[in-house]
Amino acid sequence: MFKKIFPLSAIISLRFLGLFLVLPVISIYAASMTDNLLLVGIIVGGYALTQAIFQVPFGVMSDKIGRKPTLLVGLIIFLIGSLIAAFATDIYTLMLGRFLQGAGAIGSVITAMISDLVEEEVRGKAMAIMGGTIALSFAIAMGLGPVIGASYGVDTLFLITAGLSIFAMILLFTKVPTPPRIKHIYHKKAKTSDILKDSNLLNMIVINAMQKGLMTVAFVLIPIILTSDDFAWEKSDLYMAYLPAMVLGLIAMGPAAVFGEKHNKPKQIFLVSIVLFIGSFLIMGLTASSTLFIIAVSMFFIAFNMMEPLVQSMITKFAKVHQKGAALGISNSVAYFATFIGGTLAGLMLDISDRATIGISVAVLATIWLLWTLKLQNPTKHSHLFISQDLIDTAKLSELEHEHIAEWYINETENLIVIKYVKDLISEEDLKSKVIC
Repeated sequence: MFKKIFPLSAIISLRFLGLFLVLPVISIYAASMTDNLLLVGIIVGGYALTQAIFQVPFGVMSDKIGRKPTLLVGLIIFLIGSLIAAFATDIYTLMLGRFLQGAGAIGSVITAMISDLVEEEVRGKAMAIMGGTIALSFAIAMGLGPVIGASYGVDTLFLITAGLSIFAMILLFTKVPTPPRIKHIYHKKAKTSDILKDSNLLNMIVINAMQKGLMTVAFVLIPIILTSDDFAWEKSDLYMAYLPAMVLGLIAMGPAAVFGEKHNKPKQIFLVSIVLFIGSFLIMGLTASSTLFIIAVSMFFIAFNMMEPLVQSMITKFAKVHQKGAALGISNSVAYFATFIGGTLAGLMLDISDRATIGISVAVLATIWLLWTLKLQNPTKHSHLFISQDLIDTAKLSELEHEHIAEWYINETENLIVIKYVKDLISEEDLKSKVIC
C-alpha cells in the first residue's frame, strides 16, 4: 500500500508545501503593496476560493480523460500561478497569481486516485498517511517560510513553489502507477444529498471547514500583529514564533494520529484541539507579552496538526463506499470556501476593529464549534469480507440485510463481493453462510 500512495501523497504535499511556505509572511508582503487590509486578507485566502470552485470540474475531468493527465494540467496551472506571484509588482497581479495557484485544484483527483489504487480495507489508513504528509509539509513550511522570506524575499518563496511543482510533475510520470479502472455496483443507491443528512459526516464537514478557516485567520493576524507597534518585531524575527510552534506541532501530530486511528478516539482529539484553538486566539487577542503570544501561536499549531491527519480519514470511514468521493469533494470544497472567508474576514476586521475584539470574537465562534462537535460519534470499527463472486448465491445476496452489516458491493474488476461488517457482533462464518451457495 505504502509504495502505491507515497508518490501521490508526495505530490499533494509538495503542492501544499509551496502554498504553506508563503503563509507565515504573505500578509506582511501583501500589506507592503496596499493599505487596504481587506485585499491583504483576500491575498492570504484567495487560492482557496478558486480551489473550491475547481474541485468538482477537476474531478469530472479526471473521470473523462484519466487521473494522470488531469494532475498534470493542475500542476501546470499551479506552476503558472506561482511564477506570476513571484514576479508581481502590484497587489492585483499578486492576487491573480494566488487565484491561479488555487485553480490547479488536484486534491479531489489525488483522493480519487488513491481510492483507485488502494483496497477498501486499508483506504482509511491511506487517507491518514496522506493527511499526515500534508500536516508534515505544513509544519516544515512554518519553519522554513519565515527564514527564507526574511533572507531572500517572499518572491523567492514563490519561485521555490514553482520548482516544487516541477518536481511533482517528475514524480507523477516516474513514480505514480497508472490506476486500474474499477467499477463498483452497489446494493443500495443513495443521493448525494444524503451525505448532509448523516450527522457524523455533517460534523466532519464543519470540523474540516472550521480548521481551515481558522488557519487563514491566524496567518493574517500573526505576522501583522507581531510586526505592529504592539510588539514591533522585525520580519526576520518571525521564525522565533513559528519555529517552536512547528516543533511542538510535529511532536503532537504523531500521538494524536495514533490515539485517533489505532484507539478509535478521533472525537476526543478534535475536542482537545478546539479547546486549544479557543485558548490560542484569546491569548493572541489579549496578551501584551511576546512570550505568551508565542505560546498562543504554538497552541494553534499543535491544535491544527493534531486534527490534520484525522480529518480525511474520518470522512472516508463515515461515508458509504459509493459516497466517499462525493463526501470528500463536498467537505474539501466547503473547507476551501471557509479558508477564503477566514482570510477575507480577518483582513476586514483588522481594518475596522482591534486585536482584542478579533481574538474574543474568534474564541466565541470556536466555542460554538466545540459545542457542535460534542454531537460527533467515534466511527464504528468495521472489517471487510472478500468472497469470489463465483461462490455467491445471487438470490441470497440480493436479500442480504443485517443490523451489523454496514454495506456490501460488487467489485466487477476483481470479481469480488465485498461485505463491510462489525466483526465483534457478527462472525465471518455466519456471513458466508448467508451468501455462499
